[in-house]
Amino acid sequence: MIDLRSDTVTKPSDEMRAAMMSADVGDDVYGDDPNANSLEERVAGLFGFEAGLFTPTGSLANQLAIRQLVKPGDELLTETFSHIVRAELGAGAVFSGITTRTWESPRGLLSATDPLHIARPNSGPYQVSTAAIAIENTHNFGGGTVQSIDEIRKLREESLKLGISLHLDGARIWNAHVASGVSFLEYGSYFDTISVCFSKGLGAPVGSVMLSNKERNVSARQWRKRYGAGMRQIGMLAAAAHFALDNNIERLSIDHAHAQSLARAVHAVADHVINPQEVETNIVILNLSGLLTDANDLSAALKAAGILSSPVGPKILRLVTHLNISDEDISKVNSVLPDLIESALEA
Repeated sequence: MIDLRSDTVTKPSDEMRAAMMSADVGDDVYGDDPNANSLEERVAGLFGFEAGLFTPTGSLANQLAIRQLVKPGDELLTETFSHIVRAELGAGAVFSGITTRTWESPRGLLSATDPLHIARPNSGPYQVSTAAIAIENTHNFGGGTVQSIDEIRKLREESLKLGISLHLDGARIWNAHVASGVSFLEYGSYFDTISVCFSKGLGAPVGSVMLSNKERNVSARQWRKRYGAGMRQIGMLAAAAHFALDNNIERLSIDHAHAQSLARAVHAVADHVINPQEVETNIVILNLSGLLTDANDLSAALKAAGILSSPVGPKILRLVTHLNISDEDISKVNSVLPDLIESALEA
């Protein structure tokens, strides 16, 4: 099967497995795992932060971060289709008493005026106060959208005046860096907390890091344990993340090129289904509105041809390229998918 459901389906390479097998380990709850410690320090330095905290998932990294910025009863602002509010199952409300309010934007693309327009800090004893704003870069459900660094900068400048913190859901910040050329240090300079993930485009089997200052890191480490995610000999997992950072960042441009190829092939037969100019990274979102097929049926037809995809709405199909997808795989998809789309036009 050619698996385009997500970039989370990647499998560790033989070289990554070798690095994992040879890793030094220790009990991380006691702070004794050398690879976990060095990974946290490395990623913190990469983005210009004081401290990092290894977590098993990106969702946990996000949740630990926002609970450091938002008190129970206060609110977090984020885009309507962001991962924090659409794919983390209400964790902010369940575990931290955080309320959320959202703004909607095309493809999840940030315009600083949108969150600033609805922000209400220091609202007094009778209304909810805005404590933080979360930005997702790249924006998953927006189709791998890369956020404008100018808009991020503008949002930071204005939010500081209002006393509002900023969190970056940077699960795919590696893709944003490769696509935009913006440095990790610059991204880091505009946020109070950041989450980054190793198990998507970078191809590690598991793991994320939450970045913050030392004080928040101490609190987040306690909450990680309280949530049941205090891990022991995790050096093997941290070694995989180290390997990913060493070897798999710059090659993301290949995934981006593969996504462009898919988008252009579909656009050639149905230009309203996808605009290649809006495919900036490794996520391709097909809008099947107007076709005589839906996402589930098209996904089933692709599966019958040996291609896995993800329906994410009745008429929305997502395909995600990654390091386990070859040029030959893309050629096969480009020989199958456009024909299926064209058949739905002609039916």
